[in-house]
Amino acid sequence: LGGEMAKAIDHTGIQFKMLNTRKGKAVWSPRAQADKKLYREYMKRVCETQENLHIKQDEVVDIIVENGRVVAVRTKLGLEYRVKAVVVATGTFLNGLIYIGDKTFPAGRAWEPPSTGLADFYRRHDFPLWRFKTGTPARLDRRTIDFSALEPAPGDDPPPKFSFWTEPTGTYWFERGKKQALCWITYTTPKTHEIIRKNLHRTALYGGLIKGIGPRYCPSIEDKVVKFADKERHTVFLEPEGWDTIEIYPNGLSTSLPEEVQWEMYRSIPGLERVELIRPAYAIEYDMVPPTELYPTLETKKIMGLFHAGNINGTTGYEEAAGQGILAGINAALRAFGREPIYLRRDESYIGIMVDDLVTKGVMEPYRLFTSRSEFRLQLRQDNAILRLSKLGFELGLLTEKQYRLVRELQKEIESWLEFYRTQKVAVAVGSDTKSYTPSQLLTAEYTIDDLKNLGFEVPEHLYVKEEVEVQLKYEPYIEREQKLNERLKRLEGITLPPDMDYDRVPGLTNEAREKLKKFRPITVGQASRIDGITPATIAALLAYLGKLD
Repeated sequence: LGGEMAKAIDHTGIQFKMLNTRKGKAVWSPRAQADKKLYREYMKRVCETQENLHIKQDEVVDIIVENGRVVAVRTKLGLEYRVKAVVVATGTFLNGLIYIGDKTFPAGRAWEPPSTGLADFYRRHDFPLWRFKTGTPARLDRRTIDFSALEPAPGDDPPPKFSFWTEPTGTYWFERGKKQALCWITYTTPKTHEIIRKNLHRTALYGGLIKGIGPRYCPSIEDKVVKFADKERHTVFLEPEGWDTIEIYPNGLSTSLPEEVQWEMYRSIPGLERVELIRPAYAIEYDMVPPTELYPTLETKKIMGLFHAGNINGTTGYEEAAGQGILAGINAALRAFGREPIYLRRDESYIGIMVDDLVTKGVMEPYRLFTSRSEFRLQLRQDNAILRLSKLGFELGLLTEKQYRLVRELQKEIESWLEFYRTQKVAVAVGSDTKSYTPSQLLTAEYTIDDLKNLGFEVPEHLYVKEEVEVQLKYEPYIEREQKLNERLKRLEGITLPPDMDYDRVPGLTNEAREKLKKFRPITVGQASRIDGITPATIAALLAYLGKLD
């Protein structure tokens, strides 16, 4: 879908890794450490040079609605901008409150002012507002860290790239003659845990100040010490924030302890005995709108032209916000042009899985996206995103004709090699017997595509084609199983439900099913089938009512 963020990190990353390489390729995931300053400058330049994009700096304090649709936004300076669509991506700023021990003050992020006017807008228009929370660790002065006491955590060599369009050499950070930056590993100690336990009552969370719900999968250090009391230590990753800064981010040590206790806690960790804190850690509590208020386009059901993305939908994490941002942005643009919106299905992208989870099931805690949430993860690999989504990207104008033509040529070459390997045979000795196998059969066993070359077969010269052919053949039996599930899902996703459907007139529905269908207003039978408590009998009743029951 254009992949501007992938290009940005390939240009501004300082360390690159491929995660989960001990497992199958279905769960491989590229990870990069960014230079925050360079990344921001790169994306700012992209925005400033984008044709037809006008940038204004001001705070939006109200959204003007007429006849159930957005028509303008009003700013703090009293200006009004007429609009056909608005994307709200408030992050942690919506009525944000920062907590450091018993100290609390309004802020959206690190002492930046919160957004209070927009919170009033949502109350006036009867949107439910819930409180969620997250946190961030202190920033450490690298000059005061004893790196000799730490474990180095280097990047991968060669570094994996994020963007399909990044050349293997020539556009990475190493153009500037730099090696990858090192991250470092240390651990909390029993003394660390003792300090935390002694001061639990002084944290915002355990002191009862914070009422918001925090993320399950990246808890504060005090939460980890309480919930995993049997663990003698917790891992801490020390990550540089860029080439030209002294700031170190201690990943795994977010907290809302008072500042003086934070100094004691951080200095109880090996390598940090004399560390200086540049700024303290804090917890932040903010407003969010339950995502069941949205259609799968990320447009609100109450107000036409109003779209939500990121923390306001109950998610946590940069990638989750970015995925929603691209979808909400595309659909807001399509709304402004009077064109039909796009929907991303569960079987074609992780964004589709995330959005379907959000709008169909809702959230009770900050949502993180994992490969385990997908029933199609063999098909949704990081290596084949360009093959899955380039057609849509081209149709939306996010890929050029030249780019799309190149992808199609690669796709045809991959399909040609797959067909070749499924039909050719070779004799292979198995014990005392010799049997004939297709390369496809061999690749699902212990053979690699390079082994086929040793058996006399040609192999693709193009590295991407070679890797795709190998992984598709290795996973083929399992992908076929996923595709059968996919066919049923597609059939149900192809049957639409009118937004104003009167469920009281559908015979055979239980009161619970009727109530949930009215609340969630699914737009397809497939989406209805994933609502908690909706049974196969409910789906059969809907299909019968629509005249679609086989």
